[in-house]
Amino acid sequence: MDLIDGLKAFVATAQTGSFTEAAERLGISNRLTSKYVAQLEEKLGARLLQRTTRQVSLTAAGQALLSRAPILLNQLDDMLVLVSEESKGLTGTLRISAPVTFGEVHLQDMLRRFSAIHPDISLDLRLTDQYVDLASDGFDLAFRVGMPTVSSLKARKLGELKSHLVASPEYLKRCGEPKHPNELDGHDFVIDTNRQQHNKWSFKHGNEEFVFSPTKKLMVNSARIVRDWTLAGCGIALCPDFVIRDELKSGQLTVLLGQYQLESRTIYATYLSGHEIPRKVRALIDFAVEDFQQHSTS
Repeated sequence: MDLIDGLKAFVATAQTGSFTEAAERLGISNRLTSKYVAQLEEKLGARLLQRTTRQVSLTAAGQALLSRAPILLNQLDDMLVLVSEESKGLTGTLRISAPVTFGEVHLQDMLRRFSAIHPDISLDLRLTDQYVDLASDGFDLAFRVGMPTVSSLKARKLGELKSHLVASPEYLKRCGEPKHPNELDGHDFVIDTNRQQHNKWSFKHGNEEFVFSPTKKLMVNSARIVRDWTLAGCGIALCPDFVIRDELKSGQLTVLLGQYQLESRTIYATYLSGHEIPRKVRALIDFAVEDFQQHSTS
């Protein structure tokens, strides 16, 4: 058995939790995938996977190997590309995780442009607002709002995501326009619960800071639905700029308390720490940094 084939079979099986799905990812048979893993276990003298009729789970030894094997395989692929005279561009698959709305509105177009430049790279974008573990879930890169606190991750800042306090002209005509944070009391609000501090809005003007806790008339974990409900006149909302840019230009939404500074959120590209970042991951991060600056959400 080739050790690399065994490691690839193990990583794919551990990440998918299934020999069948691992075989599909690797493009080999289910039987061969299972054989490779069994031979790897024999070579190492340790059981890596617990097998049942319904699922495959990791042993302690398997967890230890999974924390390092994907990085080693990426480094190997990177080395082979570097030494191969025939390899003129980047190849392989990049598995990417990102928040749903940010991915749908901003990231998908950026990845389309990246793919056009690197046609031999396959992109697998998975959108979720839940935290994903890059190593165990098999992701090369994740775009996240806020600095990661996990020591096994490194991060590179892309830029700031600014937000605006907005309402529809129809709502303002019906309920009046607040000119000061203290005048927000008594209004209806649409709350994006994906925001870390969705129950506390901070307004700064010079040396003054005002904190307001909106009443939760309508709540949803989707910035797009917040935008749509606000457009429908349901209340006042705090929305990311990239979600409502067109509506602001068309006048469908009106910025409120524009003289006050609202808290911005930082977007990062996060990846597994290792001796050397794979070339394809580094290429995407470099592209994302430049693209974010050119198509700034500020």
